[in-house]
Amino acid sequence: MRVVLFLAVGIGLAGCARVPSQAPAAVPVPVTVSYPVERDVTDYADFTGRTAAVDFVEVRARVSGYLDKVNFKEGALVNKDDKLFEIDPRPYRADLERAKGTVAQYDARVRRLERDYQRAKSLVARAAIGQEEYDRFESDYWEAVANLDVAKANRDLAALNVGYARITAPVSGRVSRYVVTVGNLIQSGDQNGGTLLTTIVSVDPMYAYFDVDERTVLRIRQLIREGKAKSAGQTEWPVALGLATEEGFPHHGTINFEDNQVNPRTGTLRVRGVFPNKDEALSPGFFARVRVPIGQAHQALLVTDRAIDTDQGEKVLYIVNKKHEVVSRPVRLGALHDGLREITGGLRPGEPVIVSGLQQVRPGITVEPKLLDMPVRLAANSRKSERP
Repeated sequence: MRVVLFLAVGIGLAGCARVPSQAPAAVPVPVTVSYPVERDVTDYADFTGRTAAVDFVEVRARVSGYLDKVNFKEGALVNKDDKLFEIDPRPYRADLERAKGTVAQYDARVRRLERDYQRAKSLVARAAIGQEEYDRFESDYWEAVANLDVAKANRDLAALNVGYARITAPVSGRVSRYVVTVGNLIQSGDQNGGTLLTTIVSVDPMYAYFDVDERTVLRIRQLIREGKAKSAGQTEWPVALGLATEEGFPHHGTINFEDNQVNPRTGTLRVRGVFPNKDEALSPGFFARVRVPIGQAHQALLVTDRAIDTDQGEKVLYIVNKKHEVVSRPVRLGALHDGLREITGGLRPGEPVIVSGLQQVRPGITVEPKLLDMPVRLAANSRKSERP
C-alpha cells in the first residue's frame, strides 16, 4: 500500500510541474528612412550691412549772392548738369563786361606798342637811336603783353562766375529738399564752407558695406592659397543681398572693395559690394542681409536636420544596415543648403538614414524601414548658411 501511495504522489507532483516557455520574438519597430541627397553645393557666409550711395554730393554755391530761383522738385531724379538753383547774376555780368573792356583796352595798347617796338628794332640797327631808348620800347611792349594776359585771365574768371550763378547737378541721382528758399543770401563754398543748398545721392548702382569676421577672412584666404578659390582681384567675387522685408537674397552683385586691414577693435574686415539698381529697390541707409559664397562648388551629402541626434555631445545619424538593424554613426556637420544639412564626414552615399521615429530606436534593434524621399524643411533659417 505504501508503494502504491508513493507512486500516486510522485505522479501527481510530476503533473503539477510547469514547463519553461520560450520568450516571444521582438516586433520590428516601424521607421521612415531616406537616402542622403547628393548634389553640388557652395558654402556661404551671411553678414549684416548697410546700403550706401556710390555718389553723395552736398550741393553748395561757388559764388555768393541772393537766391533767385529753385528749378527742381524736392525728391525728384535729376541728371548731371541739370539746373538746380539760380543766384542773381547781374553783379557778375557787370564784372564780366568790365573785364572785357579792360581786355580791349590792353589789346589796343599792345598793338600800338608792338608797332613802336618794331620801328625801334629797325632804327637801332641803323644806329638812329641809342640802346637805352630801344630798351625802353622793348620793355613797354612786353609789359603791355603781360597786362593783357592778366586782363584776359580776369575776363575768364568773370565769365566763370556768371556761369557759377547757375548751380547745376554735379552727378545724376535723387535730390533731397532745398535747405534755403528764394531771397536768402547764399555764401560761396570758400567762405566758412559755404551755404548748403541740398544733397544728391546716386541711385544706380548701389553699394552695400558689411563687416566680415576674422575667422571667415582667414578661411577664405586659406582656400585661395590652396587654389580652391580665387581672390577678388582675380575674378568677380559674387555677393547676394536681401532687405529686411524680402525673402532670400534677390539682389545679386559683386565685391569691388575690401579694406587693407582688420579692425583690431572689432576683429572684422570692412568689405563693399556693388549691386545694379535699375528698379531702385535699394536706397542708401537700408539694413541688408548679405550672403557671400565661400570657395567653389563641391559634391555634398545632404540630410534633414530632423535625422540628426546627439549622443554624449557627439552628433550622430542612425543608419539601417542590410539586416534591418540600427547602427549609430558619428558624423561631422556642415552648412545648411536649401533646408538640408551637409554631412562632411561619417556618412557614405546610398546609406539609408532614419528620418522619422528616432525616439523609438537605439543601436542594435531591428526595424521595419519605410523608404521616402528626404524631407526638406524650408523655414526662415533655411535662407541662411549656418554652421553647427
